[in-house]
Amino acid sequence: GPEIWEQTEGRVTDVVIGMGTGGTTSGIGHYLKSKNPDIRIVGVDIVGSILTEIWQNKGKIPEGAYPKTYKVEGIGEDFLPSVTDITVVDEIVRANDKESFMWARQLVRQEGIFAGGSSGSALAGALKYAAKLPADRLVVVIFPDSGSRYLSKFYDNKWMRENGFLETEFGEVALVDLLLAKPNKALYTATLGDSMKKVMATMRQYGVSQMPVIGADGALVGTIEEVDLLKHLLEDHAHSQDEPIDPLVQNAKAVFPAETPLEEAMPFLTDGFALIIAEQGKPTGILTKIDILDYVAGKM
Repeated sequence: GPEIWEQTEGRVTDVVIGMGTGGTTSGIGHYLKSKNPDIRIVGVDIVGSILTEIWQNKGKIPEGAYPKTYKVEGIGEDFLPSVTDITVVDEIVRANDKESFMWARQLVRQEGIFAGGSSGSALAGALKYAAKLPADRLVVVIFPDSGSRYLSKFYDNKWMRENGFLETEFGEVALVDLLLAKPNKALYTATLGDSMKKVMATMRQYGVSQMPVIGADGALVGTIEEVDLLKHLLEDHAHSQDEPIDPLVQNAKAVFPAETPLEEAMPFLTDGFALIIAEQGKPTGILTKIDILDYVAGKM
């Protein structure tokens, strides 16, 4: 509590904490609320625990509330621990096993934080909670455990597959991995105002059938596809190849950050869309079905 208050200079607005015995939640909650009663304490419970139901029932185990098994350790309970003061908890968010483990693995990959499964639960819950907050909130998330105890569990791909958390051996591949594996990493784009003639020439030269379209500032505004250009030029009216592409630009339907897991983006590929990788609104890469097939074939 004191460290959070001091290090945020009193600007903290929300604290997200995984709920197990409840000691951390109660201690931090009491201290911070004594400093500022408006600070929200958000508990994260694991699916299978009944702490959420107990909190909703104001500290009593409701009839019909039964715990179920779950894999994440150090979070959740099948009773209300004596050290838990649920009155300091303003909201509870639930996370499941899979998202807890996947977010813990993301933590070490992207941030170098070697955390345990309950830290993954806390992050999963924090992201769900923060999604509805305005940008001026200062959210603190507690990562209470180390990953050193879990090297043979959720940090092991075989264990993850055996327990149904990785559907295939490619279940943890991110889009950035496929981009890095492409022989030709160049990104060919069109710009609003470009002529159809210019865009078709680019498509022919580089053998691409769709391209991201950007504005003058480099921001992604949509996509242009070869099939739409052909349909337009074959329509029964006068055409000029100097016509701008603007009327044919479609909304980009499959735009993802580079760290997005492949399995999350796959439904868009099967629907016929290329995957556009964008950072801060600007396209940085594109992936097609052929890119995915080449990557998978190269791993076999």
